[in-house]
Amino acid sequence: MADTVLPPGPTRAFVLANPASGSHRPELVRQVQELCDSGLEGRTELHLTTAPGDATVAVRRALERSAQTPDLVVAIGGDGTVREVVQALAPAAGRAALAVVPGGTGNSGYRMLWGDRPWTESLKAVLTDSGTGGSARLRRLDLARLAETRQLVYLGACSGVIADALLTARDIPLTGRERYARAFADTAAGYAPYPGRVTVDGRVVHEGPTVLANVGGGRYRGGQYLVLPDSLLDDGLLDVCVISGDVAAADVPWLTLTAAHLEHPSTVYARGRVVTVERTDGQRLPLEHDGEYQHGIGAAATFEVRPGALAVWAPTDPA
Repeated sequence: MADTVLPPGPTRAFVLANPASGSHRPELVRQVQELCDSGLEGRTELHLTTAPGDATVAVRRALERSAQTPDLVVAIGGDGTVREVVQALAPAAGRAALAVVPGGTGNSGYRMLWGDRPWTESLKAVLTDSGTGGSARLRRLDLARLAETRQLVYLGACSGVIADALLTARDIPLTGRERYARAFADTAAGYAPYPGRVTVDGRVVHEGPTVLANVGGGRYRGGQYLVLPDSLLDDGLLDVCVISGDVAAADVPWLTLTAAHLEHPSTVYARGRVVTVERTDGQRLPLEHDGEYQHGIGAAATFEVRPGALAVWAPTDPA
């Protein structure tokens, strides 16, 4: 199916917010809605999610309407919220583009597009500068498809210590990136590597004790850990980083803050179109993608690239 050509700038917005996200504030939702109303002359619709999966359903319904169909979907929430929105937005054949407003714990999905720029600056650029040679432009981002669940992966997926840190974070009474940083450090301190294997385009690039295997996508995990520093968002390839058991798990949080893990000879970095991450003892692979732990996964996960699958608003100059 040919992509629908989006207008030079957005004309109607569907704003979706997740009240259960890590840093949700009603004031933030109000500010986003007012900014969209101002830039689009009131052509804004707000939806607050009520349960897991609701974001996917709500965006799909909005895009299937015959009238008042949005060409801009603004996702307010964390990486998990954006993940749900992408499931509906990417298959919609380019009928609408995504803008992200950070409202979660790590907000890696926002940072991979806009860096540390304030959300007000990025959203104003989308609403007022787009299509005029200003500071926002449409980009087509690569996604991955997790074959076992048929879900699309926006930011990236990671096995091992980064995945298990999400479980630890549930019991930590902090918010934002500080919460995940504490969870990552606590989990890594006592983490036992799992027996793993990683295959890229049919070639085994790692086999043995595994601390983590990251496939993506975005350069950052947890909003601040530079696991895939060389990743490009639209090169048609998935980046893969594997940190083996020869690297002390307790060192991984501070190593990945500056991408120093790449200097270790036991770290593997590769690129490809199909990536399989396995646990070779037959037990369940500890895996997350886009900030959501994958409880239903088995011993293996296979990721296939989907080049240019998602239309997003991003800065004209890279973040």
